[in-house]
Amino acid sequence: MNKHLIALAVTAATLSGAASAAQVYSDDTSSLAIGGRIEATGLYKQQADNLADNQKTSGEVTDMSRARINLDAKTQIADGVQGIGFFEKEFHSNTNALTGRGADETRYVYAGVNSDQYGQIVYGKADGSLGMLTDFTDIMAYAGSEVGGTKLAVADRTNNNLAYTGNFGDLTFKANYVFAGADYDSAGNKTDVHGFSTGAIYKVADTGLALGAGYGEQRDQNGVNTHKARSEQTFATASYTMGDLYFGGLYKSGRRDGKNLVTDQVTDTQGYEFAAAYTMGKTVFTTTYGFMKDENAHNVYDELANAAAVDATYYFNSNFRTYASYKFNMLDKNKVGKVAASDEFVLGARYDF
Repeated sequence: MNKHLIALAVTAATLSGAASAAQVYSDDTSSLAIGGRIEATGLYKQQADNLADNQKTSGEVTDMSRARINLDAKTQIADGVQGIGFFEKEFHSNTNALTGRGADETRYVYAGVNSDQYGQIVYGKADGSLGMLTDFTDIMAYAGSEVGGTKLAVADRTNNNLAYTGNFGDLTFKANYVFAGADYDSAGNKTDVHGFSTGAIYKVADTGLALGAGYGEQRDQNGVNTHKARSEQTFATASYTMGDLYFGGLYKSGRRDGKNLVTDQVTDTQGYEFAAAYTMGKTVFTTTYGFMKDENAHNVYDELANAAAVDATYYFNSNFRTYASYKFNMLDKNKVGKVAASDEFVLGARYDF
């Protein structure tokens, strides 16, 4: 059994090529590495025939291919202390409103200081503190985490972000603060999102068990609304690894952190998700199930997510893999529309460098 392949499997959603990054410069104190990926992806699902009516759809294959490139720089500035910088850009082959694929994206731009003893602090566009928790179930080759994908902006990858990470034996701790910084919508109205998140993971010695918990809070000012509404999220996670098997679970409770798919109103949410992976030689099989609901008056709720996904990934080596993935979407199409309730089938190939 190849332990490296297992590690790739349970973190596949977050790998950006760093595992095989090529060092292009190095001297006594500094280094620079280049990494990334090239990923060809064909997605079959129901697509809206026009943006005005998502009940009129047709099954189509959409090119969701993308490429990423990153630069990872490090220099020794004191004994056990390094200055660091990281940049990553993603390029899309197909950008249009119907598929939801936007323009090319700068995923990371940050710099800071890393101490071998005290941890790392960076500023820029960097990860928030709850992503390491949602990674417990965000393990699929293509399908994302139904519940984990709804993290608050300040708890996810975002800019204007001061972030700290510390590793202390079996304990990993993260905390970040996103500063208030004005932006403007297309109508010229001032918008702003700021707040904080924090999280911790504890690996229980050599038992294969890991436990995690985290909290995030943000305030939003959007469009013409001058009131800054507060949103909150709490996550609890657990995972267990036993040989070739991996199991993960996640629970989320949120206050004003989601939108009702029927009324489009801001709402409180609750959700849970389960994940499992099995490695057989060079093939990794993964599956997830995620459910999330809101709460209306008199304990009546609407489903915001209800889906199961299965996929299989074959690793030719640490650089190249192919995969097939299917998502069973169980939302009510009569409530949310055919597009939001559509199943998805994906074939893909990915090269990491």
